[in-house]
Amino acid sequence: MLYKKIIATVAILAISACGGIKLSAITLIPNSKMSAMGIQSFEEMKTTLPINTNVKTNRYVSCVANAITDQVPKADFDGQWEVVVFESDDINAFALPGGKIGVYTGILKVAENQGQLAAIIGHEVAHVIEKHANQRMSLGLVASAALALGEGGLKGASEENRGLIMAGLGMGVNFGVTLPFSRSHETQSDVKGHILMAKAGFNPNDAVSLWQNMAAASNGQPPEFMSSHPSHKTRIDGLTQHTSLVMHHYQAVTNKPKCNAFLY
Repeated sequence: MLYKKIIATVAILAISACGGIKLSAITLIPNSKMSAMGIQSFEEMKTTLPINTNVKTNRYVSCVANAITDQVPKADFDGQWEVVVFESDDINAFALPGGKIGVYTGILKVAENQGQLAAIIGHEVAHVIEKHANQRMSLGLVASAALALGEGGLKGASEENRGLIMAGLGMGVNFGVTLPFSRSHETQSDVKGHILMAKAGFNPNDAVSLWQNMAAASNGQPPEFMSSHPSHKTRIDGLTQHTSLVMHHYQAVTNKPKCNAFLY
């Protein structure tokens, strides 16, 4: 009976991830609260991380970011986006609820042109407008509650067996639900970001080139089933196939961005 309860707990979450109850529909935190947390986190980062003040670099990044955010529907975010370039060798960029975008100078060494940078920023903005942060935090609340229920059913087990069972249950939730859910978010943001960059007038082929550069700069990844992100190959293959579906957006833009000009 004990093991049946544990299996049932994990099964409920697994079924949710597989489509019985769509985890993507779970947003337990009010949007206003998410925006407030995003703004607070961004303000804290600005006081703890060095900010790049190079005029050319900032104009370049802002040009790309503004072209992307101009494509965000007002229903998803109707406010002013703030863009800050942080001085760091980390190959990273992010966007937060509340209209905040951070770009690390390290990513500019991998994103070789405006289109590749647009792919990164488009991907990060997509996370925000798809409410992925809210969904992940909500999933964390659901998973914690499920684990607490599972732990409550172990009162009759020995301390050693109780620890082993809880460790296995936690791993089952992580590998069976949380990590695949995170990977689905990444794939969804790749697709949505690809659309945003194409509509903004950036060549969709640059998204593929970007991830090829990211793969070259990578020191290796854990097996995909153990990672919160898809493998570089999975990402490159997916974006390659998706390029033909968004090329018409790019071709329809008559006044394409010329952000590269700010670098010279």
